Amino acid sequence: MLLSDFLRHELGLTGTHVGCEHGVCGACTILLDGRSARSCLTLAVQTDGADIQTVEGLGTIEHLGRVQQAFRDHHGLQCGFCTPGFVMTITDMLLHHSLDTDDEIREALSGNICRCTGYEHIVNAVRELARERASFK
Repeated sequence: MLLSDFLRHELGLTGTHVGCEHGVCGACTILLDGRSARSCLTLAVQTDGADIQTVEGLGTIEHLGRVQQAFRDHHGLQCGFCTPGFVMTITDMLLHHSLDTDDEIREALSGNICRCTGYEHIVNAVRELARERASFK
């Protein structure tokens, strides 16, 4: 069983979306041992004993996580289908990579696809988060 199916159907964690089922759209991105991974390409059994974080683990409806709040503040949500994957990718990037320029931000986002937007609002959200990196960590 794929990890994406296990998360959604066995655990009820439906924030992890499945778009392409081939690992190219990024909608199924989760953090696996602190690094972004495509849950549609990972067998659930491969993650036995691993630390898995989904978008549900970043905040609550009452208290959004910092990346979620930045998306809201900068109108980066669009239709919302791709948002969880972007949020998880950005969380990984902010923890492990330098995002000092718009080119670096766009490169970091290049593995996630949104069909609703030109990504500008998402880039604006990440730019703000990168500036606040010290408080994010």
